[in-house]
Amino acid sequence: MTTLLINIKELIQVREESVKKVSGNEMKKLPTLKNAFLAIKDEKIIDFGLMKDIPSYSAAILIDCKGKMVFPTWCDSHTHIVYAGTREQEFVDRINGLTYEEIAKKGGGILNSAKRLRESSEEELYELTKVRLDEVMRLGTGAIEIKSGYGLTTDAELKMLRVVKRLRDEFDLPIKATFLGAHAFPEEFKENQEAYIDVIINEMLPKVASENLAEFVDVFCETGYFTVAQTEKIIQAAKKVGLQPKVHVNQFTTIGGVEKCVSNDALSVDHLEVLSDDDIKALQGSGTMPVALPSCSYFLSIPYTPARQIIDNNLPLALASDYNPGSTPSGNMNFVVATACIKMKMTPEEAINAATINGAYAMNLSDEVGSITKGKKANFFITKEISSYNFLPYNFGSSVIESVYINGKLV
Repeated sequence: MTTLLINIKELIQVREESVKKVSGNEMKKLPTLKNAFLAIKDEKIIDFGLMKDIPSYSAAILIDCKGKMVFPTWCDSHTHIVYAGTREQEFVDRINGLTYEEIAKKGGGILNSAKRLRESSEEELYELTKVRLDEVMRLGTGAIEIKSGYGLTTDAELKMLRVVKRLRDEFDLPIKATFLGAHAFPEEFKENQEAYIDVIINEMLPKVASENLAEFVDVFCETGYFTVAQTEKIIQAAKKVGLQPKVHVNQFTTIGGVEKCVSNDALSVDHLEVLSDDDIKALQGSGTMPVALPSCSYFLSIPYTPARQIIDNNLPLALASDYNPGSTPSGNMNFVVATACIKMKMTPEEAINAATINGAYAMNLSDEVGSITKGKKANFFITKEISSYNFLPYNFGSSVIESVYINGKLV
């Protein structure tokens, strides 16, 4: 049975041909159709166009979208939503003047989450994460990447990734899994970092690969965490077992990690709150997607990724939520898009492109989601009656989404 959306005020991100990513000035262009229709069948987009050109369908379920807009769902390429407990006390600590690094030194941060996760069962983690995933889907997310990294032991990391695998099996939206055993050094390896790296390479990675639990590998490449040399050692070992790099880098300092990630064919480099001219040069001409996480900057009161510098140097940029218990306890991509416009001086067109097409690229999902294109998954949301697509980031405190569809089914 065909489902037909009619009288759409404006159909957003319409692409006749599938586009992998958009860069530089291309990001300022957001193709749309006004007074449009959208036809879906068998979970896929089969047609779209102007109402005056709508074909005759012998039988169809009609959805009247008069006064409303239709967007492709958001593509959130960086999350940590498998976690066991919240960290609101650290939120209060930051208000009282402690830095992210100081909180980590007193046992908070990633090690706090790791302790709680190790104490939780796989079933408990699944139930907690299922609620979070349901929530972000209703907020318009239709494709998502989920990292491990709060286990920091072989058993706990595998537990996290098995939760992600179960979510992939039970939810309709595309879910990508990333192995992030190199998120921090466990307390017992603080004085012997190479021993933990050996555990990652010789124990964790083979088991992740043998159970086919992840497509990507990530490392927290940052001062006080994993050095550039350690990062390269881990990602090169991961590439040998088929995992593609997607790396945390340049959150607080620039130490040469971007160039090394690019030379190792990273699909994305994420955070980039600080960026040097050398980093920009390394990214130019590469296939690596820069990914900004504005909700993290908002929550931690740290600098925002310099979007204008990236885009004005003819580079692409993706936006993601960084949903996690410590630095971004929200997966609301509508807020991410709005914050990118308000704080990073991205235009609505650039921000929407960054959260759809470029987000899909950062998960190797360009051919499945990210735009209204024939043959792609029917993952889209319908807004309430709004004046223009600019209203979505403008009205940042309210949800303008009326309904969300994944594989053509109402969420």
